[in-house]
Amino acid sequence: MTAVTGILFTIAVLATAALSGMLLIALFNAFAFPRLGRYLVDELAQYHLPPVSVLIPARQEEERIGPTLAALLAQDYPNFEVLVLDDNSTDATYATACAAGSGDSRLRVMHGKPLPSGWGGKNWACHQLAQAARYDMLIFTDADVTWRIDALKAVVRALEQTNAGLLAVWPTQITVGWAERLVVPLMAFSILAYLPVWLVSHTPYPAAAAAAGQCMAFRRAVYRRIGGHEAIRATVLDDVTLARRTKQQGDCLAMVDGDGLVLCRMYLGGWQVIDGYTKNIIAGHGNSIFFLLLSTLFHLTLFVLPLGWLIAGAALDFAPGWPLWPLALLFLAVTTRAITAYTSRQRIADALLMPLSVLLMTFIALRAIWRQLRYGGQSWKGRRVS
Repeated sequence: MTAVTGILFTIAVLATAALSGMLLIALFNAFAFPRLGRYLVDELAQYHLPPVSVLIPARQEEERIGPTLAALLAQDYPNFEVLVLDDNSTDATYATACAAGSGDSRLRVMHGKPLPSGWGGKNWACHQLAQAARYDMLIFTDADVTWRIDALKAVVRALEQTNAGLLAVWPTQITVGWAERLVVPLMAFSILAYLPVWLVSHTPYPAAAAAAGQCMAFRRAVYRRIGGHEAIRATVLDDVTLARRTKQQGDCLAMVDGDGLVLCRMYLGGWQVIDGYTKNIIAGHGNSIFFLLLSTLFHLTLFVLPLGWLIAGAALDFAPGWPLWPLALLFLAVTTRAITAYTSRQRIADALLMPLSVLLMTFIALRAIWRQLRYGGQSWKGRRVS
């Protein structure tokens, strides 16, 4: 065996072990991940539901805020308010939000105060919303989230029945264009294939914490105890950081799948996908370019290298295992991606495009690194994100 084939053999063994572990985690989560639909309440139970404040930070959202508010105000829920904070938008977000309420007393639309130094835009908006909220149950959600008519009841019941201080709801993602289909489902993949849900809700370790900022339900006492958004004012990944702080303070963190009741189309088109993930990807790796490069190499090895090995074939002079071994690696990779797609209500057939997904994420990672080194940070909706 030559040195090159020896290296390839070692890589193949490690890749097999990694993909096998991911497949087992994905299978476990496919059965264990709680679904929001199981918390739908009957007609009698709804009269015991507590009042709720639904809080929406909105910046440059004139296209999306109207349908979102219409769906929220149509909720079959006895007592709730919806607060929208227009975060210094330059479009018609404020006017559109006001018009969507049509005089409904449950809706309040506020002008956000100017962004102070040292604050991230969304964190500042959420901080203002929490201060203005009337009720002790706080649900932070985004302007691009769609709520089915029973969704609010299910979220509140899930928070109560799990006795969670923070309930992290993972909305069902709506993906339309190719960039959306290749990239957006990887958010669910990163949870379902890497993090056993049991560790989140049944262990005290802050490292075993995750959340999606698109829908987070807090008890106000817990929100205050962890310092709220003020404690993480400059953090890009507000959702994950708040989830970890919740566990650090000894409160329960629970996660549920949106189950088609809470949905979200994060981005409209390819460049929005690229810009959105460029904004977050370094922060998602501990603000470390080194860890991002390491992660990129890891995923290229697992999901792209086996395809290259299969195509190169006998030219590598690596007789042991070819072509069955690269085929087995591709099978493990695609099957894992397919299971997470099924679990999160995505297109199962898109699992076959996993190598393309990783290549596009590699481009996004390199783009984020270049912007970080060239400009000292990323940009989003007209603001610099350091």
